[in-house]
Amino acid sequence: MSAREILDSLDPEQRAVATALHGPVCVLAGAGTGKTRAITHRIAYGVTVNAYDPQAVLAVTFTARAAGEMRTRLRSLGVAGVQARTFHAAALRQLSYFWPQAIGGQIPTLVEHKAPLVAAAARAGGHSVDRLTVRDLAAEIEWAKVSLVAPEDYAAVTAQAGREAPAGFARDQVGALMHEYERVKDSQVVLDFEDILLLLSDVIARHPEIGDTIRRRYRHFVVDEYQDVSPLQQYLLDQWLGDRDDLCVVGDPSQTIYSFAGATPTHLTGFSRTYPHTEIVRLVRNYRSTPEVVALANALVDTAGREGVTLQAQQSSGPAVQYRTYPHDHAEAEGVAEACHELISAGVPASAIAIVYRTNAQSEPLEEALTARDIGYLVRGGQRFFEREEVKKAMVLLRAAVTAALDEDVPVAVRDALVEAGWAEKPPAPRGARKERWDSLQAIVALADDWEGTLAQFHQELQERAMAQHAPVVEGVTLTTIHAAKGLEWEAVFVVGLSEGLLPISLADTDDAIAEERRLLYVAITRARRHLTLSYARARGESTRANRTRTRFLERQWPSSPRRRAPSRPGPVAADLDANDARLFDKLTQWRRAHAEGDGKPAYTVLVDVSLAEIARSRPRTRAELASVRGIGPTKMEKYGAEILAIVAGD
Repeated sequence: MSAREILDSLDPEQRAVATALHGPVCVLAGAGTGKTRAITHRIAYGVTVNAYDPQAVLAVTFTARAAGEMRTRLRSLGVAGVQARTFHAAALRQLSYFWPQAIGGQIPTLVEHKAPLVAAAARAGGHSVDRLTVRDLAAEIEWAKVSLVAPEDYAAVTAQAGREAPAGFARDQVGALMHEYERVKDSQVVLDFEDILLLLSDVIARHPEIGDTIRRRYRHFVVDEYQDVSPLQQYLLDQWLGDRDDLCVVGDPSQTIYSFAGATPTHLTGFSRTYPHTEIVRLVRNYRSTPEVVALANALVDTAGREGVTLQAQQSSGPAVQYRTYPHDHAEAEGVAEACHELISAGVPASAIAIVYRTNAQSEPLEEALTARDIGYLVRGGQRFFEREEVKKAMVLLRAAVTAALDEDVPVAVRDALVEAGWAEKPPAPRGARKERWDSLQAIVALADDWEGTLAQFHQELQERAMAQHAPVVEGVTLTTIHAAKGLEWEAVFVVGLSEGLLPISLADTDDAIAEERRLLYVAITRARRHLTLSYARARGESTRANRTRTRFLERQWPSSPRRRAPSRPGPVAADLDANDARLFDKLTQWRRAHAEGDGKPAYTVLVDVSLAEIARSRPRTRAELASVRGIGPTKMEKYGAEILAIVAGD
């Protein structure tokens, strides 16, 4: 492509990025504004006008997927030879090359997982640790290393920052464990991922000739997602640059959501102070979302008084943002699943729909509701609920409790059984693997609190849910945490659980933590291209107190009175029934309504539309035939089987 062709496809702000060929340049790029397009065209334009040797450009980002996307776009622009890599991939390549010269011999083996080393260090220090404790300690060691916190400084630094030590350890114990971890690593002659960045930085600093070689090779640097750099990554970047400033950074302070892992936006927000002659370009034209979605995103972050950009929508107008208030969590899950069904029936692919939530533990009722409607789904950034180790163990413990004929007070029996799996009345830790395990077990406890049958029936209900949710899925709705959704987009997005205690999460007890929770919601909202629905539930369960309030972040935007959907009509589930089957479906619907009104519960708690439609089609004549219908388990059969068979026979 010619230089003119490269620039002609860009908007004015993107063109300003592409023509700012020499640093320092800071690009503040809002969500959906085409930042990857801008920086790849900048590199291509620089190569085309002979300002850059492509092999002298190093572009670094945070994921292999993003680096691959950058390389693909550069190739499509006719540019080859540019190094587009993650920080770790670029550093490992350089360290491997210079290791024989700087240190001698072969570079040690790189370990992908810290857990075995952390476990060995803990045992050496006299600590008895389980798998979850090891995971939490490994995460804390990683945080300390990327934050450039030495073992001997750990206690003082975390005390000053108000950061609690993980897994019930004291701060000085974690510092000692970090020392032992490094000793174990040295004895096994291995490196972890953080070592790659630390050692390369040290090699460059201690061996000026190596630093000069690298700087002669790479003269132009581009850093994507700069709001997510850690102190360690910035330290390596400083070594790469030396006393030069030919650096272009791209980021959005409103999308900083990884501070728990050591990321800090201060390098981005303070860039012009570090480099006083910085050229700042703001990418403001949002090409992803409708004006309705963009307006909400702007209102959310403007309230926070942030540094960054105000987005300008470029798409045509779309549906209004939907706000939904539900009586309890399962009603919310059912409402979202039904809305997904309507979108799919209207032609939106299931893969273009996402349900986004704050924590992995929120997925269970959503998985159940989607399964009941025969909607495939994929869980991103975590396991399906019934595939988690703690949930599998809970199922075994509950089966043992049934066999032992323990207390038939189901909530009490479930609590007693799950103590062995790690459940307790209060969460065991503010964050980490133990808290994630507790959240999963607490979801089962919450189900038990609303259960009206026996313990054996409760266990059977869990088994039926597990069996249904293990069905193989190839294409489906995406279930994802907000963190795992970053960098992605969908035609329709449902953001659920928008109540105080969930978003912001109850553990966010400082101004900085609350600000990050607000940024999480901003990220969630800006994943939507056209359809955006925001919802929360007033109560956890049907019989629990409705004491939740909607998130403070949307207090000004949320309608003063909850919008209610129009009375239900025969929906897409029954659309393909012939006249005779539709008549039977109507009779079953009337029967279900009568039961629900008599019980004072929502209709879906009796049977969902998918089950009624399948009964209308198959017209079961025996209990065995009825048992083959999706959603008819032993509990439903015992309660409703005879009545359903009578209605079918009468029709």
